[in-house]
Amino acid sequence: MSILNQLSLTACPENTKDNPILRRRQKLLLKMDEQLAMAQSHIEGKPHTCFKEKWQVNPETKIREKVRVPKNIKPFYYKRDNKYFLEIRYFNKALELQKDMYAIDVGEPEALVATIKTVIEAIVAGELDDLLVPIAPINKKKSTKK
Repeated sequence: MSILNQLSLTACPENTKDNPILRRRQKLLLKMDEQLAMAQSHIEGKPHTCFKEKWQVNPETKIREKVRVPKNIKPFYYKRDNKYFLEIRYFNKALELQKDMYAIDVGEPEALVATIKTVIEAIVAGELDDLLVPIAPINKKKSTKK
């Protein structure tokens, strides 16, 4: 047993496929990571392109192959009256953070990255879980009996 004591043991992490709230939180985190990279590129003045992998048939060889194609992503931030605002969007709908308040006042573009990082920390802590449930119903698989 002394050999096993040398290992770092831990409990199994929860499977996100079994918990719909964790699955939604993970999806929102992926979107916010894309927004963070987009905001960093925006501040640096560089273009930002995200890619996704897609299966296509090569017209010359007639063999299916996986290719990287650019993905069209809209920013969650926008500029009005020389101030930047950030919306947290899920299922293409802005989340209502407080009563009738859908946007975060960022101010200067330099604060955009720090604001997105703060939002990511709040998502990881589970502070937005209550806002993710009413956006789309949680589908439970129906058992089909034949």
